[in-house]
Amino acid sequence: MKLSREAKTGIIVIVGTVLLIMGMSYLKSTPIFDRQMTLYAVYDHVGGLQSGTAVTINGLGVGKVKDVRFKDASGKLVVTLSVDDDFSFSKNSLAELYDTSPIGGKGLQIVPVFDGSVPIQSGDTLITQAKPGLTDVFLEQLSPVKLKMEGALSSADSLLGNVNSVLDDTTKQDLQASIGELKKLMIGLNQTVAVFNKNKGKLDATFGNLATLSGNMAKISDSLAQAGLAETVASLQGTAKSFDRMLAKMNAGEGTLGKMMTDKEMYDNLNESSRQLHLLLQDFRLNPKRYVNVSVFGKKQKEYSLPETDPAQKTN
Repeated sequence: MKLSREAKTGIIVIVGTVLLIMGMSYLKSTPIFDRQMTLYAVYDHVGGLQSGTAVTINGLGVGKVKDVRFKDASGKLVVTLSVDDDFSFSKNSLAELYDTSPIGGKGLQIVPVFDGSVPIQSGDTLITQAKPGLTDVFLEQLSPVKLKMEGALSSADSLLGNVNSVLDDTTKQDLQASIGELKKLMIGLNQTVAVFNKNKGKLDATFGNLATLSGNMAKISDSLAQAGLAETVASLQGTAKSFDRMLAKMNAGEGTLGKMMTDKEMYDNLNESSRQLHLLLQDFRLNPKRYVNVSVFGKKQKEYSLPETDPAQKTN
């Protein structure tokens, strides 16, 4: 039987349409002849989930994401799933979103539930949940550390404020003056050492003892140098803990430094002690031999007399 031109054209159109549908289904990864269920899942946020994403159960691919669209004016999103119907599970199963990699990307897996309730059927809506990603877990762990650091910085700022309130201009000037006097004292001690060097012959026994002591110190230094790093680190940690406890006591007003911040009488006593130390250093600079007396010279010790700048001398 000879086909007419119209019949041939109709057959070609039908075959072309079928091939076009099969090609589009292949490109969209949608099987044509497999039996599949259409399921739905509603989310507040899908994190970039796209159509064509594989749907898995226990790591095995069982379907695809067909569509993602807005549900209504609330902004919720409806995800349409195409899942093979050869595996039965409960209607109470979960559709869980998860991160496919640390740098981004979302996947969807069904967490099957076998509780004996009504099996899942095409058109049902699954219960949804989102599994926290690596970034969310990191931020959750970082929050307590951030709060602790802010508390430590606040305590340090308070401590520095208290120290600045104690070290006023007068106290700073007294400390600078004391440091200057200590420098002069070191110069005087160097001069005294020069006098000892001139009498080296009479001090051989003393230098011999010093040499022995130096040898012992060298052995101790070598032992310390050979000590393990772990012991050193443990010692530093213990020192840091002791320092933390000391700062806590200072903030609480305990101990000498703590009382200095709150006790005015102690502050006045320290100022008076600083003044007395200043006078002592001045007298030592002017009369060093009164404090360092070498008996080998056979000189008598000079009697002490008050300096002219001493307030006690003025009262007399």
